[in-house]
Amino acid sequence: MRVASTLAILAAMTSTAFAGGGFEIVIPGRPGVPVIINGVDASYAVVEGDWGLGKGTHVEPTVYGGRYVDSVPHVGRYYPSAGRMPGYGRLEIEPPANRRLPQPAESYHQSWSAQSAPLPAQSNVPVNPPEIIYAPQERRRGPQHFPR
Repeated sequence: MRVASTLAILAAMTSTAFAGGGFEIVIPGRPGVPVIINGVDASYAVVEGDWGLGKGTHVEPTVYGGRYVDSVPHVGRYYPSAGRMPGYGRLEIEPPANRRLPQPAESYHQSWSAQSAPLPAQSNVPVNPPEIIYAPQERRRGPQHFPR
C-alpha cells in the first residue's frame, strides 16, 4: 500500500512539469484578421508546440486544422503570341467587316467660364463729405501725474 501511494504522489508531482507542452486553440483578436503561423492560417485551429516569447527554446509549432495561405498568389499568364485563348476574363469576338454600323452619335460640346461682376462707377470725392474736426494739441511740460 505504501508503494502505491508513493508512486501516486511521485506521479502527481512530476505531471506538473509536462503541463506547459499542451495545445492551444488560436482565436483571432479581431474578426476578419487571420493569424498566420509559418504560412498557415491558424485561426480557430489547434496549435501544438512549445514556442513564444517567454520560451527559451525554439520548437517548430504544429498547426492542426489550419489552411495554407499563399503569400504571392499564382496568377496564370496569357501570351497572345502563343495563339491560345485565356482561361478567364473577357471573351472578345471580332465582328465581321460588312456588318451594319450603328448611327453616329450627335455632336456634344460643353464649356465653363468664370468672371467677376462689373463694379459700379465710383467718384473720387463723396457728394456730401463729413466735417473735419481737428483734435486740440496740448503741450505739457514736466512730469506726468496719473491718478492712482
